[in-house]
Amino acid sequence: MGYEVAMKALVLSLVLDAVAGVHPSKIVPAIYVFGDSTLDVGNNNYLPGKDVPRANKPYYGVDFPGSKPTGRFSNGYNMADFIAKTLGFERSPMAYLALKAHNFLIPRAFIRGVSYASAGAGILDSTNAGNNIPLSKQVSYFQATKAEMESKVGPHVVRDLLSKSFFLVGVGSNDLFAFTTALAKQNKSGTQSDAAALLGSLISNYSTTITELYKLGARKFGIINVGPVGCIPRVRVLSPTGGCSGGLNQLAVGLDGALKSLLAGLAPKLPGMAYSIADSYNLTQATLGDPMAAGFASSDSACCGSGRLGAQGECSDPTATLCPNRNRYIFWDSIHTTQRAAMIGARTFYDGPPSFTTPINFKTLAHHT
Repeated sequence: MGYEVAMKALVLSLVLDAVAGVHPSKIVPAIYVFGDSTLDVGNNNYLPGKDVPRANKPYYGVDFPGSKPTGRFSNGYNMADFIAKTLGFERSPMAYLALKAHNFLIPRAFIRGVSYASAGAGILDSTNAGNNIPLSKQVSYFQATKAEMESKVGPHVVRDLLSKSFFLVGVGSNDLFAFTTALAKQNKSGTQSDAAALLGSLISNYSTTITELYKLGARKFGIINVGPVGCIPRVRVLSPTGGCSGGLNQLAVGLDGALKSLLAGLAPKLPGMAYSIADSYNLTQATLGDPMAAGFASSDSACCGSGRLGAQGECSDPTATLCPNRNRYIFWDSIHTTQRAAMIGARTFYDGPPSFTTPINFKTLAHHT
């Protein structure tokens, strides 16, 4: 038997095992991840350019196995990892560009899935353009992955695999940051019509993304909405009082509401589509409102950074300091949460109360047939 034929037979065997649920700990055969730095597990390490956001230096990864930076914007694991763990995997699937660089895309795409998420990415191509993999490009990469998969085992097997797999999407924060930053540079305060135009554009593009993924075979969508981005340390430090930005939070509320309406409208039009919205906004607000209830002592400062609120310097700077007890902090750096906060979020979205997931939780979605 030739090498190519033997490898094709091996891949087909692995895929059929995954689809049939031979590995009992896995609830779904594979996970495909799309989004920004909250889910990125290293794609940006492979992008050229000095302005590309990367988490490949200490203290990033200090609590990851081996205490090494991996490209995750966390002290350890991130939200994608913990959601993958709830679904029976060891951690998030590997970054697409890492798999391509090491020729591991096949069979990893079959038996674990792929992460296309990229730090700095937005729903719009224009958001931080040139320094990330925008959402539309992430979908294009998935389309190319699917074509490679089909070339190995045929379209019918791939269709069955994808229909049972979990598609995790978390994006939108960077679009809001880009919008408010552009207004600030122009010394303008945005009008309601400006905000409405932005949200309309974001939802239109989000709709295109979900529809394209559906056409490519996705059926189970786990969507993480945008959290209260006006309350991250990097935004708080701009206020003399250290308070949240009401304007940014209102944009997030508007986007989340429009996203909820979008998905409720799309699902009846796309046969077989099932979805769960993880309410990052309300969960984060609840945690910020009573941090001690979740075991946190700090709710406004970064564990890793420098200056006021730990938000005036980057975590990767040589001058950065590191808090001694990461588990007591909600925020790891000036933007992202600690791995403990991510773990609490993932577990809540998986099988927590209905107040933080709609219309079903991730567990029900994963078991949906």
